[in-house]
Amino acid sequence: MIKLIEYNQSKISDELWNNFVENSDNGTIFHRRDFLSYHPPKRFKDNSLVFMKGEKIFALFPAVDVELNGERILYSHRGASYGSFVYEPSLNIRDAFNLVEQLIDYGKKKKFDKIILTLPPIIYCTKFSNYIDFALYRNGFEYLKREVSSVVSLDFDDDKLIDTYRPEARTALKKSLKMGVEIAETERFEEYYEILKKNLKMRHNVNPTHTLEELIKLKNTFPTRIRLFGAFVKSKLIAGVCNFSANSKVVLAFYISHNEDYQEYRPVNLLFYEIMRRYKSEGFKFLDFGIFTVNMEPNWGLGRFKENFGARGIFRDTFQLKLK
Repeated sequence: MIKLIEYNQSKISDELWNNFVENSDNGTIFHRRDFLSYHPPKRFKDNSLVFMKGEKIFALFPAVDVELNGERILYSHRGASYGSFVYEPSLNIRDAFNLVEQLIDYGKKKKFDKIILTLPPIIYCTKFSNYIDFALYRNGFEYLKREVSSVVSLDFDDDKLIDTYRPEARTALKKSLKMGVEIAETERFEEYYEILKKNLKMRHNVNPTHTLEELIKLKNTFPTRIRLFGAFVKSKLIAGVCNFSANSKVVLAFYISHNEDYQEYRPVNLLFYEIMRRYKSEGFKFLDFGIFTVNMEPNWGLGRFKENFGARGIFRDTFQLKLK
C-alpha cells in the first residue's frame, strides 16, 4: 500500500528528498529542495507531499498552497518549470492510479478548490511512460494547457552535427566562424544579464524570470549544473546561453540572449553548435530549447529558429482538476 504524508523537514530531510529525486525515474533540478528554496521564504506556502511504500519513499510531490483568482489551489509547483510526481523507476499502472487517487482525496480533505500540476516532458524520464498522464486523465483531470517545447536529440556523429542543421543555420554558423567569434564557458553573469534584460524587454516586453541575484544564488548552489556559455568578439561578450542540467539525460537552455548590435556575427548559431557538442560529449541525450508557445499560441519565428538546429516539438503539459 502507498501512504501519503505531508512533507515535514524533521521527518524527511532535504538530503533524503534530494537523493530520492536524483535516483528517481523522472526527477529534475526543479524538484530539488535546494532549488525550490531559492525563493524568499514568504513567497510561497509549501504544501509538498511524500508517498511512502512501507518505510521507503516511493514518490514525491513538490507543491505550494496558493490563492489565485479567488481560488485556493494546490499547485505543483508555482515556483518551478516542472512539478508533478517524482517517482520510483518501478512505477506501474496501478501505482500511478494510486498516487493520483490519493492526491485527489487529499485535495478534497484539505478543501482545495483546484489542483494544478506541470509534468516534466517525457524525455526527462529514464523509462518512457505516460502512466501518470493516463491516470490523471482517467481521474478527471483536464489539460489546462499543452505547450510545445523544442528538443534536439544529441545522437549525432561528432563530425556530422552541422549536417543535421538546415541550410540557413549552416550558413550562419560558417559566417560566425569566419568573423572570428569564439565560444567559452564563462562566469560573466553580470554582463550577460544586462544583454538578457535588454533583449527580453525589446522582443517580448518582459523581464527575466530570475533576478540577477537569484540567478547567481542558483549558480552558487549548483555550480556544475547551471553553466553560462558565452560568444565573444575580441573578449567582448556579445551573446550567451545559460544552461540548466535538469537531470542526467537532459540539458535545458533556460535563457538565450544576444546583443542586437552584433547580430551580423550570428553568435547564437555558433553557441548552440558548441553547446550541443559539449553536452553530448558529457553523456547528455537531449537538449531542451524550451517552449516556443505561450498559452498555446505559437511564436512562429522562434519555432522556426529552433528547428534550424534539428529541433522537434514535444508537449510540456499542465493539468488541472476542479474539486468544487
